[in-house]
Amino acid sequence: MKGDGMAGVLQPVLAGVVTALVGFASSFTVVLAGLRAVGATETQAASGLLAVCLVSGASAAWLGLRHRLPMSVAWSTPGAALLVATGPVAGGWPAAVGAFVVSGLLVVAAGLFPPLSRAVAAIPKPIAGAMLAGVLLPLCTAPVRALVEVPALAGPVVVVWLLLHRFARRWAVPGALVVAVLAIASTTPSGRLGGTGLWPAFDPTPPAWSMSALAGLAVPLFLVTMAAQNVPGMAVLTGYGYRPPFGSALRVTGLASVAAAPVGGHAVNLAAITAALAAGPDAHPDPDRRWIASVTAGVGLALLGLGAGVATTLVLLSPPVLIEAVAGLALIGALATALTSAVAEPDDREAAVVTFVVTAAGVTLLGIGGAFWGLLAGGAMRLLFRRSPVARRGRPVPQRRSADREHPDGVGGSEGPGERESPEGDGALARDCGAARTDGAPRV
Repeated sequence: MKGDGMAGVLQPVLAGVVTALVGFASSFTVVLAGLRAVGATETQAASGLLAVCLVSGASAAWLGLRHRLPMSVAWSTPGAALLVATGPVAGGWPAAVGAFVVSGLLVVAAGLFPPLSRAVAAIPKPIAGAMLAGVLLPLCTAPVRALVEVPALAGPVVVVWLLLHRFARRWAVPGALVVAVLAIASTTPSGRLGGTGLWPAFDPTPPAWSMSALAGLAVPLFLVTMAAQNVPGMAVLTGYGYRPPFGSALRVTGLASVAAAPVGGHAVNLAAITAALAAGPDAHPDPDRRWIASVTAGVGLALLGLGAGVATTLVLLSPPVLIEAVAGLALIGALATALTSAVAEPDDREAAVVTFVVTAAGVTLLGIGGAFWGLLAGGAMRLLFRRSPVARRGRPVPQRRSADREHPDGVGGSEGPGERESPEGDGALARDCGAARTDGAPRV
């Protein structure tokens, strides 16, 4: 019996360790690239990476222990890609920090006022998917550019990614990162590490406020984080039979984002793909024990954050396009899902394409980046040219698929053994958001 108890704890602990390693290695390069793009120095970028690791870990531990549910938390990878697409903002890095604060406050507001969460979840999936695809496209083209500019370094990275993507998919990006690190080490003169900051340290920046930064960065960051992370994260959990308290998750992660912003953290949220590693049957056969995996993943991510200085130094020593290539490989799956979602509905296809084109163009108008204008243009296109109910009359209504068929792992929806009603009374909101996004929302 004692051995069974130890085995029962060891399995979710190991699943949590894997979740933390995969989550960190798969996309920390995206975070560093995004923070640098909006004006952070290398020290400030390392500080931001450390901050999102620590607050993500603390949030996951709190939510898991508080609700006994596998509620994994991660930084916003689509949000970091948005920073890359946005580039420098009016007011510089302090204005970007101010935008991070406002974005976190908007997430808190969504947790306090369920209609706001429902409004975000009600954004048409083709428009949301197209905006995310436009944000991701510039980074996803980096592997191609790297193969042309630094073929000797990028070639092995891409080959390893392809092989692992075929035979051990969850390790594809970490494996490609290891090859990139070896390539960097083999081409870096000895002594280059001297004098660089390898130890983690916070570098606080007082936030500044700029209307263009708020409209062009804070609002799109909030929308991308909600639509591409929080809502799909809820869908993953409901797909495994849980009814997590969405309001509590938003309040905790929103406050964590606000706390991390002054030291460079852009946003944290419910995890989506890595959530499946902690919430699925591989974590533990008993759904009531899987929260141990998400708590362990949170602790592991916080510990990995202590290596933010080393990670930043490696990025600085490499050709920029090589690290962007690793980041792009990490986002290929998210881009594919976003594009699929964008063109899934024939009636909204043209509006989605307009959203994608305007966002991917990366134009800045009135100091506001392309993601905002893409969302605005696509929404206007949809309103102007959407077919009337009379035009659609007579078309067969597609049957709603059951949750067990929608979920990629085939796990049932509302009758799983681990299902629990939210103690906070927002289970209905959780079900609404889960039902709205299980069938193809962008997941990162």
